[in-house]
Amino acid sequence: MKEIAYLSTAYLAPVEYYLALLKFPTVKMEMHEHYIKQTYRNRCIIASANGVMPLTVPVIKQNNQPICDVRISDHGNWRHLHWHAIMSAYRSSPYFEYYEDDFAPFYEREYEFLTDFNQQLQDMICGFIDFTPNVELTQGYVHEVGDNESDLRNAILPGKISSTYQPYWQVFEEKYGFQPNLSIIDLLFNMGPESLLYLMNHDYSR
Repeated sequence: MKEIAYLSTAYLAPVEYYLALLKFPTVKMEMHEHYIKQTYRNRCIIASANGVMPLTVPVIKQNNQPICDVRISDHGNWRHLHWHAIMSAYRSSPYFEYYEDDFAPFYEREYEFLTDFNQQLQDMICGFIDFTPNVELTQGYVHEVGDNESDLRNAILPGKISSTYQPYWQVFEEKYGFQPNLSIIDLLFNMGPESLLYLMNHDYSR
């Protein structure tokens, strides 16, 4: 397996993303690419009573702007809408109440930059899952990765499932069946401390 993976920033990233964080000895977080819409950079997907639901953080974009300078927009009262959607989807999950008070502040305060918001959520989630990935922020855009490196910056995408995932209990599984590779919060709220064991039991071959 390669030793280094390049990843884009991601909002409440899917299970595959956290598999990469766990499996690669070093992860280089891309800070200097241009923003790409309709990706996990500012979007996550959860399981709701009406099926899978995307949640998108609105951003203020400028031409040729590095992702580290992309600011979050206050458009559409999105913080309230996201938190309400998360509560509605997971309030009956086994572990939501355990983590609720830690997630709520992220939807009460205003973050200026998307990458800061994403990274602080990611750090907290990794703490809950009980692993500490070795993450380095890139100092400039890397156009070509080395032989011992894997470029996942545009490989983990909504609607693209690259692996077979073992089912775990989900709130709406009886209605929709198991929904694979949702946001990491789906795994966390349903599996709690067993989330790490679930991730460790999956191979990652990219």
